[in-house]
Amino acid sequence: MRAILHADSKWGIGKGNGLMFSLPKDMAFFRETTKGKTVVMGLNTLRSFPGGKPLINRVNIVLSPVDAGEGVITVRNLEELFVEVKKYPADDVFVIGGASVYRTLFPYCTEILVTKVDAVGGAEVFVPDLDADPAFELVHAGEPVEDNGFSIRFCTYRNRSPLPY
Repeated sequence: MRAILHADSKWGIGKGNGLMFSLPKDMAFFRETTKGKTVVMGLNTLRSFPGGKPLINRVNIVLSPVDAGEGVITVRNLEELFVEVKKYPADDVFVIGGASVYRTLFPYCTEILVTKVDAVGGAEVFVPDLDADPAFELVHAGEPVEDNGFSIRFCTYRNRSPLPY
């Protein structure tokens, strides 16, 4: 299992149940990386999508205590989630948010793909600072790229010892 996200310079990931920045290159990277794969999210993340509809061309798994609706697989707890994700190749499962789902599942992820935005976005929700977490190692940091007026960098963090699930 892997995770994918973009974060500002303070590891903020969103505000108002949405993204802080409009980043076409980052969105293209997200689409291409997750297309045809399995995505895991919380109910608020699902609701943040246009029309609250699941992402097309992906298996959508929603971790939620209530039914998340049509077109998704609802799992109610971590035990159900782990049973479900074992049905798919581990490298094809991507955690896509929100903050509480990231915090819960980062320890189980082998890799975390982070688009770092060199800006402060006024975030209301944050993920752990992977640069300060000894469990994670930055194994790739791409060159800075301009995206809609922001400098971004595509980075990959490796979990030194992911938890089994």
